Amino acid sequence: MQLNVNDAQAIEVSELTFGGEFNETLVHQAVVAYMAGGRQGSKQQKTRSDVSGGGKRPWRQKGTGRARAGTIRSPLWRGGGTTFAARPQDHSQKLNKKMYRAALRSILAELVRTDRLVVVQDFAVEAPKTKDLLGKLNGLGLTDVLIVSDAVDQNLYLAARNLPHVDVRDVQGSDPVSLIAYDKVLITVSAVKKFEELLG
Repeated sequence: MQLNVNDAQAIEVSELTFGGEFNETLVHQAVVAYMAGGRQGSKQQKTRSDVSGGGKRPWRQKGTGRARAGTIRSPLWRGGGTTFAARPQDHSQKLNKKMYRAALRSILAELVRTDRLVVVQDFAVEAPKTKDLLGKLNGLGLTDVLIVSDAVDQNLYLAARNLPHVDVRDVQGSDPVSLIAYDKVLITVSAVKKFEELLG
């Protein structure tokens, strides 16, 4: 299939990588798995057995007229433990490589179909100046954009670092969440070829 390049002739790309159908269920699964993998999962609270103290019963079982109590660290008491205390857990989900690659192909195809993928021959800035990058992006009519290149250019990375709705990634660093998070994805021809190698 043909893919239009913003500042040059159209290029021939793989139908498999950029022309497939959008599988929303698979993309959702990939996004959830990716975000779950980023969770720390180290939250921990104390149950009645973890809270310090409470070994001696507050008063005897019978004869006081009060409700019976065996420990001052009961979850019903102030200063007591938590009833269903949170424990550290691993939130990561298993996603097969084949499924992950299929999800990326599905996202790329949907970006092409919805005109959210802007392909350029090359994209760089001469110096690490945010003003220079902003001028280039404004020239292309882009405000909320993910820039994907074959390899991250240091000047480009530094220039984009202070812009709230602009991110710079290389092909290896692109993930399902970043690819769908921005209004547009600006991608170089070399990055397109690399995606074809990885996902084809």
